[in-house]
Amino acid sequence: MIDDSRPIFEQVAQIIANDIISGALAEEAQAPSTNEFAAFYRINPATAAKGINRLVDQGILYKRRGIGMFVAPGAKEKLMAQRREEFTAQYLQPLVAEAAKLGLSAREVSTMITENWDTAADLVTTAQGEMK
Repeated sequence: MIDDSRPIFEQVAQIIANDIISGALAEEAQAPSTNEFAAFYRINPATAAKGINRLVDQGILYKRRGIGMFVAPGAKEKLMAQRREEFTAQYLQPLVAEAAKLGLSAREVSTMITENWDTAADLVTTAQGEMK
């Protein structure tokens, strides 16, 4: 689903990356073409190309001349490592800093996370189902 919260080309790249991470696009599988993507999401083909080319620049996709774009070997692992780093910087470090301010121990934070894990996992599963 394309929205106005971020540049469209970034969303295109994220949609494809999410498909790779989920297994919907396997290594060596052909990615949707720029025109297919543009038609499906009703966006400018140049915008779709910019998102796809971002993944090419990152080594996630590669081009087979005259055939199209394909998922590079090791793309899923590369994306997972990238997402783990982003998760640590965006969520984990601020969480730990706030917990320290509140005087919470690592054990207390761990217990809180464990107690909320199933609820959060259910929310993610529901959200993923709605996006399809």
